[in-house]
Amino acid sequence: MNSSPGQLTCNLFLNNSVIASVITIEEEHKLIDRILAGEERCYAELVDQYKFYAFTIALRIVNHRAEAEEVAQDAFVKAFNYLKNFNRQARFSTWLYRIVFNTAISYKRKNRLITEGIENKHVENPERADAGIERDDKAVFIGQAMRKLNDADQLAIQLFYIKEFSLEEVADLMGQNVNTIKVRIHRARQRLADELKILLKKEALTL
Repeated sequence: MNSSPGQLTCNLFLNNSVIASVITIEEEHKLIDRILAGEERCYAELVDQYKFYAFTIALRIVNHRAEAEEVAQDAFVKAFNYLKNFNRQARFSTWLYRIVFNTAISYKRKNRLITEGIENKHVENPERADAGIERDDKAVFIGQAMRKLNDADQLAIQLFYIKEFSLEEVADLMGQNVNTIKVRIHRARQRLADELKILLKKEALTL
């Protein structure tokens, strides 16, 4: 798939009040098969299905409507270009929302760096420098442990703990019921803790 779906997403948010009826996994897979077979305009149906939720995630992260629209559209373009890599082990929505989440985080990080500028990157005292290094180390280990989780668990953890979505919101965004999400988050948190213990033990052995 070499073409861009820009023409399909340019009017993404002109009619947010109309939400497409929910499609089944089988219908979703058939639609994806048609897109991969060359019926690229069918991608508009996937956009209509998930544009509201993609925008919701982006807005919660970047906190600006116009930027959220840009992030969501960029994510849909990325999803289109990498659709052949979708393994269908989870719903397309879960895969898409992770792309939206990562796109939004990258967008926000890039804009923050541009805003802060190099002149603001100074160290006020050694104690604060050490604290920054410690925070960076923690972030590295958490990131490594997170990558040990499957995509759905990573997304649930990120939405609930990092972006502080409610259980109901996470369930709605991931297309699952609240009890399922509650169990998923609990198990994912335990798995994350176990992975962190393994990583920290390995790190201690290399000191």
